[in-house]
Order: sequence, then C-alpha cells, then structure tokens
Amino acid sequence: MDFKDFRLRKGVVGLATGAGAIYLLYKAIKAGMSSRSSCPTSPVCIARLAIEREWHGKDSGELRRLLNSLEHKHDEYSKGMILHSITRCVYLLEAEACTCTFEDIRLVGCLLDDKDNSVKIQALNALKAFSGIRKFRLKIQEHSIKVLELISTVWDSELHIAGLRLLNGLPLPDFAHPQLRRVMPSLMEILQTDSILAQVQAVRLLSHLAQKNDLLYDILNCQVHCNFLNLFQSMQPGSLLFEVLVFAERLSEGRSCPHYRAVNWQYNEQSLHEALFGEESRLADRLLALVIHPEEEVQIQACKVIVSLQCPQDFGTRHSSCHTTNSYFNEEDAS
Repeated sequence: MDFKDFRLRKGVVGLATGAGAIYLLYKAIKAGMSSRSSCPTSPVCIARLAIEREWHGKDSGELRRLLNSLEHKHDEYSKGMILHSITRCVYLLEAEACTCTFEDIRLVGCLLDDKDNSVKIQALNALKAFSGIRKFRLKIQEHSIKVLELISTVWDSELHIAGLRLLNGLPLPDFAHPQLRRVMPSLMEILQTDSILAQVQAVRLLSHLAQKNDLLYDILNCQVHCNFLNLFQSMQPGSLLFEVLVFAERLSEGRSCPHYRAVNWQYNEQSLHEALFGEESRLADRLLALVIHPEEEVQIQACKVIVSLQCPQDFGTRHSSCHTTNSYFNEEDAS
C-alpha cells in the first residue's frame, strides 16, 4: 500500500470514528488508565462501549448492571469498586446515565452512611458525576446536609476533597444555611491544613458563601490560626493563592456594603476579620508583595483586593476618589 492509499484510509477511519468517539477516548486516556487493561469496567473498555453505542445506537447496559448490583450485599472493597465503576460510566456513557432514575441517585446516596470512609468517598464521587446531568441536580442537592456533616465530622483529606467538589458544583439551598453555620469552623480548619487540593476546594466554597448576607458574619468571626496570613505568601501554589485572594476580595466587598455596615459587629480577637482587616493585620504587606508575583492572575487578583480595601462600595458611589481615612494603603505606603 502506497503512502497516498494509507492517507486515504486514515482519513476514512477518522471520519467513521467521529468527534464524539475521539472525545470519549480522550477522556479515557485522561483518566490515567492503561489501554492494556482487561477489566470490563476500565475507562478504556467503557470508552469502547460508548463508541459502539455511537455506531449502533444501543445501550451497553453496563451502567444499569452496576447500579442493580448495588442492591446486593457486598464487602466494603467491592462496594467501593462498583461505585468507582459507576462514576466512570456516568462520565463516559453519558447518554445511558441520562436514562437513570431518581431511585438510582437515592441508592448511591444511601452509601454516604456506610461505615467505611473509602465507600463514602466513592459515593461522593459518583454523586458528583451524576450532578453533571441537569435533571438530577435537585435530587442530589437533598444530600447536601449529609455531605456537610461528613466534612465536619470525618477528618480525611480525600473525603474533604470529594465532598467539597460535590458541594462546589451544586447550588446550595437556603435550608442548608443553619448547617453551614455549624460547619464553618471546620471549613476554616480545612483551609488551614496542608492538603492543597482540600484547601482550594474549601476556599472556593467559603468564597461562594461570603456572598450570602446572612453568612458573612459567621465567616468573618471564625477563629483562625495566628499564622493565617501565611496563605498569602508567594511560596504558596498559584492555584491556592488565586482562590485565597478571591476570598479576601469578596469578604472585603461584603463588609463594605451598606447592609453589613449598618450593624456594629463584634469580632473574636482570633477571628478571620481581625487577621485580615484588624488594626494589627499585615495583609497590606502581603498584598503588595503579591503584586509582583510571577503568575499574572495572582498579580491581578492581588490588585483587586487592594482596590476593594481602598474603595468601600458605598463610599465609592458617593465620591470620585478612593482615599478613606482608615485605608490600608496610605500615602506613605504608596510612595
């Protein structure tokens, strides 16, 4: 076969495979699994099932088989593996996942009560996968209280990551606010651990909650460690630094709005508010150092925090300049 024939055949195969099949294979490769795997529920095997479905228009039945098997008694390891395979199937066989029922979601959610932490983690990951399908989001939202309870009572970084990823992908309902107040200290503790992935997920959730008027004081009055501002050091990973700066900006904006300023709030001496905005805070120094950070998004976000500290929202609407008497960055600092 000459080179021209080879190119022609290659082009035909590419067209037959289709963009959808290529994308599924890409997702399988991204999962970090070996293409030599003979396991019927490996990502590559599931990707092949998805490609066959595109070609023949028939469900593989694999996801249904896995969900049905959850109804039987299994040891902890087997339950974890089944849930792990369900997660893969939901991502790689999305059309089949869309045909699942609310009862399937309830069945997976029940395993959040399993005694084994690894099973809980896999159940959280499966719910996260299902949350990408619009019709299941409200049903999964019903488990938010349980997820918050797990995050605050089980000190396991993998569980924290899985639970927080799920919560960050869901619109948290108002009925969860009382529970959120109770777990706020735990979220703040997770933010101050040494697990970067857990820290990033925790601060993302806190940033979202900082925009809720009825939760802002609870966040600001949370007790933090004396070295909390180390989170703003340039030695931190850029991904974490950026999220922490977004959090600081939202807190600054929240405490500057008229609704919040109308109340004379009292803060604990070891509170987040005192660490960030108290008279003894060194936040300004940390921010100025981050303006020359090598990552551009960190530089920009540090500048945004500086501006938010200089220009309270209600003040900025009445005055053209942004120089307040209690500014963090006075004229001497700027010179």
